[in-house]
Amino acid sequence: MPRSVNHVASKARRKKLLKKAKGYWGARSKVLTVAKHHVEKGLVHAYRDRKLKKRNYRSLWIIRINAAAREHGINYSKLIHALDDKGVLINRKLLANLAVENPQAFDDIVKFAMN
Repeated sequence: MPRSVNHVASKARRKKLLKKAKGYWGARSKVLTVAKHHVEKGLVHAYRDRKLKKRNYRSLWIIRINAAAREHGINYSKLIHALDDKGVLINRKLLANLAVENPQAFDDIVKFAMN
């Protein structure tokens, strides 16, 4: 009896993989074995960089808070410590946003923390 091969499913699998490789340069988007490797590698980078993005944003917020705090004669670590001592529960994202968009509110927070 001849071997039965499901061409419909295998072609669909290949099409799905090549669709993910669309936009890649040269053989990376045309040749199945090369495309498979680069799609997998791209998914690894995407997974890893979703985690890195969170780290990058947190460091950006800390840099912005530090720059704004130094304008008020205090550094980042002393400001955060003072806020913790006062029991102010404000996250770094919000604090950085205030420093950039509403300097007056940030100034009030710094004054409250330092008194």
